Amino acid sequence: MLKNYKILYLPIAFNDLDEILDYILEDDPAAALETIEKIQGSIEKLGSFPKIGSIPKDPRLERLGNRILIVDDYLIFYVIDGDVVRIRRIIHGSRNYSHLL
Repeated sequence: MLKNYKILYLPIAFNDLDEILDYILEDDPAAALETIEKIQGSIEKLGSFPKIGSIPKDPRLERLGNRILIVDDYLIFYVIDGDVVRIRRIIHGSRNYSHLL
């Protein structure tokens, strides 16, 4: 039987989603909603499969227990804390993210 993990978003991760939505809405509202739904759907999968994300190559991020789930051009940074998956950030892959975490 699969263990279900609770998914918790840090407030800044919710802000990241809002910024992604606002940015894409300017050019393509349908794509914006599709992107957000795809990101949220992938995050929901972490409730059953929290280790599907990879361990970051950055030693500092790895030491902090981060994992990365890639969804299209976006990187979802999260940590597994007991039976909770904490979504830390959702960042476009082209950004320099090391200082954001």
